[in-house]
Amino acid sequence: MSDPAPYTPPSIWTWNQANGGRFANINRPTAGPTHDKELPVGRHPMQLYSLATPNGVKVTVMLEELLALGHGGAEYDAWLIRINAGEQFGSGFVAVNPNSKIPVLVDRSGPKPIRVFESGAILLHLAEKFDVFLPAGGAERAECLSWLFWQMGAAPFLGGGFGHFYAYAPTKIEYAIDRYAMEVKRQLDVLDRRLGESPYLAGNDYSIADMAVWPWYGTLVKGQLYESGEFLQVKDYANVLRWTDEIARRPAAQRGRMVNRTWGQPSSQLHERHDASDFETRTADKVAPPL
Repeated sequence: MSDPAPYTPPSIWTWNQANGGRFANINRPTAGPTHDKELPVGRHPMQLYSLATPNGVKVTVMLEELLALGHGGAEYDAWLIRINAGEQFGSGFVAVNPNSKIPVLVDRSGPKPIRVFESGAILLHLAEKFDVFLPAGGAERAECLSWLFWQMGAAPFLGGGFGHFYAYAPTKIEYAIDRYAMEVKRQLDVLDRRLGESPYLAGNDYSIADMAVWPWYGTLVKGQLYESGEFLQVKDYANVLRWTDEIARRPAAQRGRMVNRTWGQPSSQLHERHDASDFETRTADKVAPPL
């Protein structure tokens, strides 16, 4: 391994705005709103403000799965938040998510709106509210929650670590790419071994653990994340691929992947979702994006 250019950290860190790479325009070392903008509110109990990144897809898949089971209380409006344009820093968005990240859900089904931010917290909130996709107790519930929180801890190494340095950083740093590639390969091996033991992450039943992991690692093993499939040899993980394909055949998962999507074929995009009929009427010949 070649040695990187020598770097000595300064005694006090200062923000270099020109050194942020592809997302420099939305990265900053402070929190809070940058402009005044209230969030729109639709007519359904659930108001989602999101974008179809892997974290956003987790929640739209969950909502579509709930509706497929007949839970009318899960009807939702999905409003598009264009994070590259900094819409997550509007005053209304920051009021419901002080961390300024998508997705965020506002549950308006009760007398007082409830804000829920962080995708894993949203999945857990919905699973408990509708009593589905989460085992009631015992070892099964513990297994489900363990894999849910595994994803919350693991994905930053995939996205903010490997994805950033491999695909987005202004300079390719061999040590950083090698370090995070090793960790992502280890994570894939963890998943592949688990899915060699059981059909789903929590056991025999599909759960919020699968909904949390699938948008990240399913997309990865299909070679669609950071264009890194060959680099990471993702085809080696046969059990993850089997699981990925099985979930991708679920109609609710297919619909969930379309919501708040602004890239790919126009027929795979549904920028905002306000009614089930939007899947048929907003874009002609609408089909789920391939996975």
